[in-house]
Amino acid sequence: MIYLDYSATTPPHPQVIARVSEVLAQEWGNPSSIHHYGQRAALVVERARLAVAALVGVTPEEIIFTSGGTEANHLAIFGIAQQYERPQHILTSAVEHPAVSAPLSVLAQRGWQITTLPVDAWGRVDPEILATHLRPHTVLVSIIYGQSEVGTLQPIAEIARICRARGIPFHTDAIQVVGRLPVDVPALGVDLLSLSGHKFYGPQGCGALVVRRGLAVQPWLYGGGQEGGKRSGTPPVALLAGLGVAAQLAQTEFLPQVAQVRALRDYLCARLQALPGLRLTGAWPERLPHHVSVVWTGGDGEHTGKTLVHYLNQRGVCVSSGSACASGKTQPSPVLQAMGYGDHLARCGLRFSLSHRTTYVEIDQAVTALGEILQQLTPALSPC
Repeated sequence: MIYLDYSATTPPHPQVIARVSEVLAQEWGNPSSIHHYGQRAALVVERARLAVAALVGVTPEEIIFTSGGTEANHLAIFGIAQQYERPQHILTSAVEHPAVSAPLSVLAQRGWQITTLPVDAWGRVDPEILATHLRPHTVLVSIIYGQSEVGTLQPIAEIARICRARGIPFHTDAIQVVGRLPVDVPALGVDLLSLSGHKFYGPQGCGALVVRRGLAVQPWLYGGGQEGGKRSGTPPVALLAGLGVAAQLAQTEFLPQVAQVRALRDYLCARLQALPGLRLTGAWPERLPHHVSVVWTGGDGEHTGKTLVHYLNQRGVCVSSGSACASGKTQPSPVLQAMGYGDHLARCGLRFSLSHRTTYVEIDQAVTALGEILQQLTPALSPC
């Protein structure tokens, strides 16, 4: 099988697997316990916190461990919202992951004013337009850093400067970015940043929210008061140990190979653009280094991007038709719709995402398989 769906998840690195297994066998104590086993487990957790903090350029005290990216996004949004007795105003974009847009919809049902900013044809937010939508009662801005479906990178540092000048907390969902591009949170100027371990060869089920020192965030989960009172629940010690290893490997192994991954991406893009009926989506070159996305202009109401995914899977190639969290749905992609695509084309998206382990031979084989599938399907179909 050829795996080209690294935006959905990455295989745990062998060193991660080894460390998780070691901790499960030897350091399985509850970190809240004050005896020997508890203190050994607590040391594992704090070492992991140091590694994650180093990866994104913050202090360990600014890292709150979570069960993954979704919980980190929820903690950022509700952690700010719960500080207000009355509904306030939040600014976001039309291309957010459901882990951000869904909790904001919940707040809208509770009377909060949610402004959803439009994006251009490449999926980018205009910082100048964003600035005009800030209000005196805006209490949070949340803009995704790297869009998981079309790969577009947002001008996060510029948006952060605008928010900082107005004293408004700024959150970014950086789940597709951390471990794939260098991230320095203080340099970016963001106040809250979400990350997830399984996007950079760590275990599934663990992540973190970076909270700028001095910013108040209310707990999302209550109970034992772990994570400095911000996130209750017994920490998954073994998973966090694996996350720490993945964070270290990101600095020593993954990030030094970004240029190699970009070269693979550009090669894949050129090969795909040579196939009839495919159109590149998302910004270029302001794009995730491992990500290529297209729409298939030869689909119809019955044959969509999911059709291509199924046929490619039969040929031993694993890709997706959009965000993995929404790939089982048949509705048009809200992200592609926000970028100006009609309903038919918004069902015809296809996403390829690569790794430093991906080879040019694998790319050639995948593109050849897709070309043969398109040749078989296209003559029988009318364009979208």
